[in-house]
Amino acid sequence: MSVWVRLGVLDKVRAVLGAVPIVNPSGHHFGRPFITAYQLAIKLDAAYPDVADELKVEIGGSGVGKHNSLAQYLAGQLSRRISERGATYPVEGAFLSKELLTSLQYTAGDKQITGSLNGYDLSMFRLRA
Repeated sequence: MSVWVRLGVLDKVRAVLGAVPIVNPSGHHFGRPFITAYQLAIKLDAAYPDVADELKVEIGGSGVGKHNSLAQYLAGQLSRRISERGATYPVEGAFLSKELLTSLQYTAGDKQITGSLNGYDLSMFRLRA
């Protein structure tokens, strides 16, 4: 059985995405905000450290020195499942172009993470409306 199934990662992702605040108190016609795979990994690791522990990976970021990370795992798994299930999947994906971006900084507790802009556009996710 896969880590995804065994640890109920989809339910954990849904809980994390469901807790992302909408800053406008009256909502927005765009719907819920997207968060990057890094933001998702940081929030998921804070709430559910068992996933990264089981996978033996770090959150990720520039300078980690590894080609696998929690952010990459989540983005890859979600992307594959969204591709297979389409509009019936409870998570929606999108990309943020890396054009004209020089860096993205994230805070994970007391640690600063610089997002890796490695030639790919950045995966973003939100709960499907």
